[in-house]
Amino acid sequence: MERVYLDNAATTPLDQDVMAEMVNVMSNYYGNPSSIHAQGREVRTLIEKARKTVAGLLNATPAEVFFTSGGTEADNTAIRCGIAAYNIKHAITSKIEHHAVEHTLNMLLKQGVIDKLSFVNIDSKGNVDYDHLEELLKNNERSFVSLMHANNELGTLTDLERVGDLCETYDAIYHCDTVQTMGHYVHDVRKLKAHFIVCAAHKLHGPKGVGFLFVNHNIKISPMIFGGAQERNMRGGTENVYGIVGLAKALEIAYAEMEQHQNHIQELKTYMKEKLVAEIPGISFNGETDADKSLYTVLNVSFPEMDMADMLLFNLDINGVSASGGSACSSGSNIGSHVLTGIGADPNRPSIRFSFSKYNTKAELDYVVEKVKDIVEKNVVV
Repeated sequence: MERVYLDNAATTPLDQDVMAEMVNVMSNYYGNPSSIHAQGREVRTLIEKARKTVAGLLNATPAEVFFTSGGTEADNTAIRCGIAAYNIKHAITSKIEHHAVEHTLNMLLKQGVIDKLSFVNIDSKGNVDYDHLEELLKNNERSFVSLMHANNELGTLTDLERVGDLCETYDAIYHCDTVQTMGHYVHDVRKLKAHFIVCAAHKLHGPKGVGFLFVNHNIKISPMIFGGAQERNMRGGTENVYGIVGLAKALEIAYAEMEQHQNHIQELKTYMKEKLVAEIPGISFNGETDADKSLYTVLNVSFPEMDMADMLLFNLDINGVSASGGSACSSGSNIGSHVLTGIGADPNRPSIRFSFSKYNTKAELDYVVEKVKDIVEKNVVV
């Protein structure tokens, strides 16, 4: 069998229909969208058409959608500019957020921009303690809350609407990192109470290097990147036109195929989970795995203690399987997964994140489980 790609939470293959749209733009539209001549105007039209498409899918207005270089820039803009705009001194997050959130908030604390950073309690599966979140909101001044919709390593889902309700009750500003769930679930921003949500196109079969930030019309922020009037004076720099067109096309396809997509991938995830349990003694899973509590594209597997655990991913790679790894920090390691450490995972058990897309098949999973079983049997500690 050719290589099996199960690292879709990191990046997904580009959809061929998305590529066709992008090639058309690259081949036929070269004007600068800020230019007032005909070539510039036609490229500006492409951007605004893409913005209108994205806004329509989110039930937003085009004025609420700002294109960025990806999820990291979108997260940084929401956090930095949201906190600055409202002079907020207290922020709430969790210890298992993406580094685009965690590192940004820690830097703002170190710089004295915020006075206090609180971490909401989470359980061993990565679930947010909503009662503790309410305590933090109630017992502190106006807060900025940043909690992701689905954890990128575990797949555990946070109730976006419940967090939004709590933030509304206590007049908090709410940013939700939706990078892993955009295009995989419906996001109706008129029903949600998040002030900011984000997207990275390469997580939904679009191109790398482009994303967007949704900014609720009730929120007013200043730009993070200066140097031009692009993006309605919100982000300096010539737009990544073919990336933006590709993003809009990818999101359009994702919404059109969402139910089929969800059913297919959830079936794959359930199949692999059951097959791993049947074939490999001592297997367990990090994070939630039930369909109603977990992102259907991610399965984080905890393996029994074994010799050369740090070679597990390498051995899979040699056998033609692409996946992601991570282990909680232990006494002998300086670097590990902050997410697994955050949920108190056993540092002696190696973990691998398998993440699926619409292009994966059961035959591929059969091959992967066979190779995993073989590697584990040769290395497990008896």
